[in-house]
Amino acid sequence: MTLLLLFLSAFGAATLLPLQSEMVLLGVLASSSQAAWLLIAVASVGNILGSCVNWYLGLKIEQYKNKKWFPVSESKMQQAQEVYRKYGYWSLLLSWVPVIGDPITLIAGLLKENFIRFLVIVSLAKTGRYIFIYLIFLKMV
Repeated sequence: MTLLLLFLSAFGAATLLPLQSEMVLLGVLASSSQAAWLLIAVASVGNILGSCVNWYLGLKIEQYKNKKWFPVSESKMQQAQEVYRKYGYWSLLLSWVPVIGDPITLIAGLLKENFIRFLVIVSLAKTGRYIFIYLIFLKMV
């Protein structure tokens, strides 16, 4: 049950939902007898898969941009695309950053970023963040 909760919090945090998985990971590290590598792997996989959902939504979102209910203006979409084009796929290294990371993964899909390259860079960024959190945890205990 603990692993499922960790996975779901990490998955949700990587989508456009306002969730935080770092505190869940820290709580599970402190209270669980599970191996740290397993907890980091579960959180990483959940977070990476959530980013893949964003990439897919970005890939499909353009067909809805002219609908009245669409939540983002054309100018905001173009502005985000220009920023991504300026910094390219390396901006995916910031996919772990709260607030800006999730939109970056969505824009990557919108601009049809190569999925394998997307997956590799996002995996490095997301897993690296959880390893960093674990290292901080070790210093605290």
